[in-house]
Amino acid sequence: MNVFLWASFALVALEIPLLLFAARAPRFDALVAVEAAGGIWALALMLLSQGFHRSAYTVLALVASVLVFAGSIVFVRFLEKELDP
Repeated sequence: MNVFLWASFALVALEIPLLLFAARAPRFDALVAVEAAGGIWALALMLLSQGFHRSAYTVLALVASVLVFAGSIVFVRFLEKELDP
């Protein structure tokens, strides 16, 4: 096990409190938590690809980070009706 794998396992372990908060928080606060969790997961995927010496998996981490952002934009679009008084 190298330092990249240890770092990725630490990031994945630190996701647990963030996801528990997202499960119990109001929708917009949960959206922020899920957005942060998505970025951390993408970073963990990047570290795993370096740890396993698979450079092709780096593309997966980059695509995941873009899709997390796009998914949150779509989610906000559906929730914008709740913002109107």
